[in-house]
Amino acid sequence: MDFFGVLTMAGGLALFMYGMNIMGDGLAKTAGGKLEQILEKLTANTFMAVLLGCCVTAVIQSSSATTVMVVGFVNSGIMKLQQAVGVIMGANIGTTVTSWLLSLTGIQGESFFMRLLKPTSFSPALALVGVCLIMFAKSGRKKDIGTILVGFAVLMTGMETMSAAVEPLADVPEFTGILMRFRNPVLGMIAGLILTAVIQSSSASVGILQALCVTGAVNFSNAIPIIMGQNIGTCVTALLSAVGASKNAKRAALVHLYFNVIGTALFMALFYSLNAAIHFSFMNAPVDKAGIALVHTVFNILATCALLPFKDALVKLACMTIRDTDKDEEAAQDGFKLLDERFLEKPAFAVAQAKKAAVLMAQASREDLFLAMRLVEKYDKHSIREILALEDQVDRYEDELGTYLMKISSRELNHKDSMAVTMMLHCIGDFERISDHAVNIMHIAKKMNDKKESFSEKAKEELRVYGNAVQDIVTMAYRVFDTEDASEATKVEPLEEVIDALNDEIKKKHVKRLRKGKCTIASGFSLSDLIADYERIADHCSNIAVCLIQVKEDGFETHEYLGQMKQGENAEYKKRYKHYREVYKLP
Repeated sequence: MDFFGVLTMAGGLALFMYGMNIMGDGLAKTAGGKLEQILEKLTANTFMAVLLGCCVTAVIQSSSATTVMVVGFVNSGIMKLQQAVGVIMGANIGTTVTSWLLSLTGIQGESFFMRLLKPTSFSPALALVGVCLIMFAKSGRKKDIGTILVGFAVLMTGMETMSAAVEPLADVPEFTGILMRFRNPVLGMIAGLILTAVIQSSSASVGILQALCVTGAVNFSNAIPIIMGQNIGTCVTALLSAVGASKNAKRAALVHLYFNVIGTALFMALFYSLNAAIHFSFMNAPVDKAGIALVHTVFNILATCALLPFKDALVKLACMTIRDTDKDEEAAQDGFKLLDERFLEKPAFAVAQAKKAAVLMAQASREDLFLAMRLVEKYDKHSIREILALEDQVDRYEDELGTYLMKISSRELNHKDSMAVTMMLHCIGDFERISDHAVNIMHIAKKMNDKKESFSEKAKEELRVYGNAVQDIVTMAYRVFDTEDASEATKVEPLEEVIDALNDEIKKKHVKRLRKGKCTIASGFSLSDLIADYERIADHCSNIAVCLIQVKEDGFETHEYLGQMKQGENAEYKKRYKHYREVYKLP
């Protein structure tokens, strides 16, 4: 092979790996995180876990990505270590789908039907359709399908280019001599391990081996140990992802390693013992692409069948390797652990994880507010510490969620996920401000308690009605954010307008009482500060609801929308406004 042959092979390899990458990304975006969510929820049954691990890997075309995701699940406390084992085993089977797809390039025959099955025939058509979808389709989903088609076409083109470039190596004695060394099972296994560890993809390394098959110099005796090593080499990605993770996450990565090492050792010991006794005739026969796919599949299925009954033993071995300290790790799910950077490899799932964390932030913010509002009616000094702790938690959520969402936004997202990230970035600021108002309300209640101030009975009754309206709009807005129900979101603005009206009425009533000497100036200042906080809280709830409607309706001018709502052009708005005025009527 001359210099230009090496250049062609390198270019083919680059196209092959790029095609695999963009096809996997397209498949993952099309799935939109749904497969990963199923994986997260339906892994209690071991056999179901194996099946799901297999299916998810077959779809996203990467056992490394699935295993890294599982490490993230375990690190977040979403999945138990025992549940992860079945998924990891299934991922090893699912990754063999790629090798079967690549074996299509080895189809022989000159009939019309056989030529039609060859990638050289259908890849250009897929590329054309894919490019048209990417360039002209308006739907994000259709563009993702176009990406999958283009990725597959590039993958197959790269495979054909590699195969054509290495074909002349059949006449190079030095190349044949190198392959002869790989007949030694240990050397072959090490070669496969190193190659896969370097490129961090067993599918890609198997594809390279399939490309070398066209030389006719690769026998089963060369290929089998290399394939065994490739299965061990793919563990490197998961092991690297577990650095800095929780102990159970590290154990999940070790389970992946132990499964492949023990499976390889058992397979090689049994296979080569039988070969010594029987002398398999096919060992010296040239292997083709389908033969490599078959060996890859048979090994992973047999390894799973052999080790699945001993999954608890694998877990114990991992636990013995990484032992618990005297102070066991906290088992409870930490909302901040949901924001695991491992999930950024599949942005659709990272968006789903960020949404879970944002919902937890919203719940903490609402709990903080309701605790503070209770202090106004009945002061309790023990609640002060809890309110401040929740405020710190909400502040931390805003910082970490904001950072995580910015990282997600830098990835390629479909339209739906992009809109979800936009909505969360807007809403987490409102949650944080509501929590800040909760602290303001706490300080007002504390000041009044310290100075022995109190509101008049009439003012207390009015505040009770006002407080109920505020609590209801907060609950409604947070439910809107959680469920993303646009019809529910339209109910928020009429109530916000009623709260504005209540605010004005309470101010006027307070002035009348002040003139009659029925309340003090000091308590008047506290009342004014309190209702100002209540009104601003309602404004933030309106922001959340309007933001959701903007996302669902793919954008509009906020002030124009609110103007139309409030100018009486919307009959439904008027009906709801009238209803809320009746419900929240001041005494």
